[in-house]
Amino acid sequence: MGVSMETAKEWVERWELQQQRYAVDREERFTVIADVVEHVTAGRTRPLILDLGCGPGSLAARLAGRMPDAEIVAVDMDPLLLELGRTHHARAARYVDAVIGEDGWIDALELDRLLDAVVSTTALHYLPEPRLLETYRSLASLLRPGGALVNGDHFPQETPRCSELTAHVGRRWAVRAGSHVHEDWQSWWRRAAEDPELVDLFTQREQRLATRGGGSASEHLTAARHAQLLRQAGYHQVSSVWQFGDSRVLVAVKD
Repeated sequence: MGVSMETAKEWVERWELQQQRYAVDREERFTVIADVVEHVTAGRTRPLILDLGCGPGSLAARLAGRMPDAEIVAVDMDPLLLELGRTHHARAARYVDAVIGEDGWIDALELDRLLDAVVSTTALHYLPEPRLLETYRSLASLLRPGGALVNGDHFPQETPRCSELTAHVGRRWAVRAGSHVHEDWQSWWRRAAEDPELVDLFTQREQRLATRGGGSASEHLTAARHAQLLRQAGYHQVSSVWQFGDSRVLVAVKD
């Protein structure tokens, strides 16, 4: 069910381009995440990093380029995106097919030592709040003391008016930055489904989504609420280290 290197390259490049429409200052956010990970893993000879909701390996590839000695485990439930990552960013990470937060997902990672860092971008908000809390707890048990969980995502503000303002700033930036982008999320998936090399993977993806567990996503949770959940899960040092509009990088350090 593999795809050719040429096909993977085309679709990953198109993915990177269309994502500019949605992730506010995406490249800077990736850089900040790498800055944090590099700092908390300083002095570690082969840091172990877990990338949650890795997609086609966008963040994993940037971390691998920045930290070539790191061992990166990248997990996602999407068979199509995983295959694109395995093919186009094959050396960046070890890719794992698992659903974050579901029974057995930790075992699927096959970790042989404690993690130095956990990273994620625009993935954890898909988890319902109870599952998000349990996931935070599970990850705390996998992190070494001094290790960090680094989450880059869009977080609404405490009040509706402030949330409206930060979202507006983000949308205006995205319009300016993505004015040259002609493909959006929906059209990317629609066109990918028409590629003969991706048809089987797309069908498998649709079947998984159809049977995915229910529950309300936690995309409405503020950064402050995430911080509360993280402290409840055992991270006592939580801080936002970067923000543009409603896009933030939230860091939780395990004591």
